[in-house]
Amino acid sequence: MTSIPHDTAGEPDPLRVLGLDQLRRRTSMKWRTYPEDVLPLWVAEMDVPLAEPVVRAVTDALALGDTGYPAGTAYADALAAFAGKRWDWHGLAVERTAIVPDVMLGVVEMLKLVTSPGDPVVVNSPVYPPFYQFVTHLDRRVVECPLGADARIDLGALEDTFRAAAAGGGRAAFLLCSPHNPTGTVHTAAELAAVAALAERYGVRVVADEIHAPLVAPGVPFTPYLSVPGAERGLSLMSASKGWNLAGLKAALALAGPGAAADLARLPEEVSHGPSHLGVIAHTAALRDGTGWLDALLAGLDTNRRLLTGLLARHLPAVRHRPAQATYLAWLDCRALGLGDDPAAAFLDRGRVALNSGLPFGTGGAGHVRLNLAASPEVLEEGVRRMAAAIR
Repeated sequence: MTSIPHDTAGEPDPLRVLGLDQLRRRTSMKWRTYPEDVLPLWVAEMDVPLAEPVVRAVTDALALGDTGYPAGTAYADALAAFAGKRWDWHGLAVERTAIVPDVMLGVVEMLKLVTSPGDPVVVNSPVYPPFYQFVTHLDRRVVECPLGADARIDLGALEDTFRAAAAGGGRAAFLLCSPHNPTGTVHTAAELAAVAALAERYGVRVVADEIHAPLVAPGVPFTPYLSVPGAERGLSLMSASKGWNLAGLKAALALAGPGAAADLARLPEEVSHGPSHLGVIAHTAALRDGTGWLDALLAGLDTNRRLLTGLLARHLPAVRHRPAQATYLAWLDCRALGLGDDPAAAFLDRGRVALNSGLPFGTGGAGHVRLNLAASPEVLEEGVRRMAAAIR
């Protein structure tokens, strides 16, 4: 896939619009989990106002009383157009899509289609903690295949894991995180094609969580999994949720490759009752009309990545950090600080800054924290200062 240049003309950086006094009026998880003296840089919510086209679409729907059940293909049509312009991917077939409540519930439904209770689901640790929780609650077995030291997929290890899964019987799946959370790694087209080839060789079904796809840094190409050769039997979940900060407006899309169309056709009809109609309207507006806002956000996130690198070098030089290629998350190796397996606890207790503990991310998470850098530069600076104060 090619990288499309971003145009931010006329759009202010959304990360510089809201002050802390406004943000603390929010009632969502990020702002209400901890006391007011704690600076929250943890859960995946951004400190931004909504894109104006989203506000307008939802406001218009409310004015009409358009608050019923979702219908039609507007969301899928908008995603297909966005994918064509953004990623030069023109293979998104609207007829092979289905609306699902959100990405993780969509992952659960896709795994129900291609695996059975007790079957293995491979993940690349460290990885998004709900992968473990949802897979386990689904009565499937999580099998870890850790990322390499370069935070990329270790294809040799993945082949060994797929081979073992195939030898164990049952129906194995690979839950791919692309771009990867928490490292922000963007898998290349060659890597994804190699994954597809291995999956076909060993009979493993790939389910790709691509929720962070809109949040790839300028100049970095994103490749949708279903666009690579050999991925015809793959399934994918996409959403505007992370890119436009719409977690509270639930909606996502399940996508099937041509070889998985029959699987997706078996999705129970009642699954389509779970998404919010307002969510579908909001996500559609974001993808169709909110790209200028998104580009301004991406420019701001890129500035924050560079700022965080400088702040860590100045205040916490022992922390190892590889700037992410995507997402608004930073994966920080704090093992050299001597804070034990859960440095987030020390940063919270001594520095009054909330970060995600690395422990729930699985193997490779001990001694790490995940930091949400989708905040103003001033908040980011204060967060790092608090972290530094915690180790003095």
